[in-house]
Order: sequence, then structure tokens, then C-alpha cells
Amino acid sequence: MLFSAKTIARDGNFMVNMCDPELLDKTVSDGTVKVKINKNYYHEKLIDKDEAAELLKKSNSINLVGNATIDLSLNLGIGSKQGIKLIDGIPFLIIIKM
Repeated sequence: MLFSAKTIARDGNFMVNMCDPELLDKTVSDGTVKVKINKNYYHEKLIDKDEAAELLKKSNSINLVGNATIDLSLNLGIGSKQGIKLIDGIPFLIIIKM
């Protein structure tokens, strides 16, 4: 399994935006909220599971979209199911580590 990821390091913070690659450029809506899963935001490179896990462990700000991506994070103990928001059946999860 591959993951699409983009990292941003600034002012001592390390952020990762990650999604299931098949969701790139897809627009989802729940009638109130409309979100485009944009390549500019979620894609710098495709990475394997091991690299994705390392990024999730070292990031202090994480933005995730997709079943496989969120499952990986939850299996690592990063984030919780209670924080998942579904939009048009697609799961979204934002994690801020304190």
C-alpha cells in the first residue's frame, strides 16, 4: 500500500498531510461542507507504509484522509476513532500532538 504525503517543517513544527492516493483530486460534500482533496495539499510524493508510519510518529500536526491512511495512524496509537469526520463516506482526521 502506498500513501500520498506532503510535509511542512516550520518554526519547530512538523506537519504531515497524508491521504489514500486514489482520493487525490476528488471532491466530496455532505450537503453543507464541500472539500477538494487537492494534490497541492496532500501530494509531494508517494511513500510506503514504513515511511508513512515514521512521518506520523514524528509529526506534531497531522491531517489525514482515507480509510487506509487513518487505519495506519490508529494502529500506531495516533489519533482516535472519535475524532473521525465522515464527508460523503470519506473519513477525515486532524491530529494535534501536545
